Amino acid sequence: MTAPLWTAADAALATGGRLIGEGWTATGVSIDTRTLAPGDLFVALSDARDGHEFAQAAIDKGAGAVLAARADCCDGPRLIVNDTLTALQALGQAARLRSGAVRIGVTGSVGKTSVKEALAAVLRAAGPAHWSVASYNNHWGVPLTLARMPQATQAAVFEMGMNHAGEIAALSTQVRPRVALITKIAPAHLENLGSMEAIADAKAEIFTGLEVDGVAVIPADDEFAPRLTQAVNASRAAFLIDFGMARGAAVRVLSYTPDGEGGSGEMDVMGRVRPFRLAQPGAHQAVNAAGVAAAAFAAGIDAELALDALAGLSAQAGRGARFDVQLPGGRAVTLIDDSYNANPASMRAAFASLAARTPPAGARRIAVLGEMLELGPDSAQLHAGLAEPRAEAGVSAVIGVGAGMGALLKVLPAGVEAVHAPDWAAGKEQLDALAREGDLVLIKGSNASGVHRIAAALKSVRAGAPTQV
Repeated sequence: MTAPLWTAADAALATGGRLIGEGWTATGVSIDTRTLAPGDLFVALSDARDGHEFAQAAIDKGAGAVLAARADCCDGPRLIVNDTLTALQALGQAARLRSGAVRIGVTGSVGKTSVKEALAAVLRAAGPAHWSVASYNNHWGVPLTLARMPQATQAAVFEMGMNHAGEIAALSTQVRPRVALITKIAPAHLENLGSMEAIADAKAEIFTGLEVDGVAVIPADDEFAPRLTQAVNASRAAFLIDFGMARGAAVRVLSYTPDGEGGSGEMDVMGRVRPFRLAQPGAHQAVNAAGVAAAAFAAGIDAELALDALAGLSAQAGRGARFDVQLPGGRAVTLIDDSYNANPASMRAAFASLAARTPPAGARRIAVLGEMLELGPDSAQLHAGLAEPRAEAGVSAVIGVGAGMGALLKVLPAGVEAVHAPDWAAGKEQLDALAREGDLVLIKGSNASGVHRIAAALKSVRAGAPTQV
């Protein structure tokens, strides 16, 4: 029989809370009644909505107990605390302290969720593992992931995100990773942070929480690698491993040949050359794979096992997965759903992935691009800068969604069909009118642009079974 995740006594001891109703156990931790499973401990967080309003619904749905700041929020077993977010953080700390798991922290301007998912696959192949679900990488997502970690976990990976300086330091201090990985530094959140150097410094905060024998993993190809190295040297890290294509990188991609549906090549992992195969499109995935191999090595996982696990990992919806879909009138097109968020670096990677795919005879490459947000005063220039990778990818038509994309559309040459849409619904209408049979359609943009809704609408009318590659 599986041991409970939390007993009433353990949860009360961890949080310093007062029990109303004893003897309960919890098999999970939830903050959302929509996804709550019977037996979960429901934490009534106060964020966009006050979770106390849903406490009774959680009990009615089968929650084992409710963690709340108000004793009158519901009937049933309750654990009453002064502040529910602070109590959730305390649960996370207790879960960390009682487990011997090797913890890996992941951050970066681009690729952190993809790398986290890849590491999770590697850790699962090696033994009992735990990982952040979806993109639970903020001030409540990280402690929630910690609080959900079973005591028997051998290795765990946590994604950490930020909008402002200081946020990753707080998250890293909670996780206390043995291994801390930065994927890449790119112009994201420039509006809040002001400069690329400030972005690099904010990401490097992940090293502040490292255990004393911890390992820092940084991108060797990155312009800010020297700055990240300085941050590592100022931290408690005992070791530094770099990865990428740069000569001398500890984990180096020696060769990689993309084939549109993935690719294959050779990788030098700490002096041992190994072949590898990926089922995810885009040359940037080879560099991501090197980062995963470096972090796995630092966590004590055999490189052969890690690369084998990566070979079986497909692209996710919203992050490069391919779907065959139908437009009005029965026209079949291939959707490349890379719609989960965007910044200039990830846009360039998406264009490169699209370039590796060849449309059928008579068909074209089309890009539906949502505006990129939080880029600050250089926003127009950064949007216009996408013209070059657009040309390299051979994109014949661009549908720009949102005001920011106007800067790109203005600089496209006369031979490119350029259409502006004020919102995602108009963008969907433009695509329906513009696309031809067999076209390859890339959808990419910041979440707030809404282009992910275009992808969702297209996938609701499928031309056949999905081919996620």
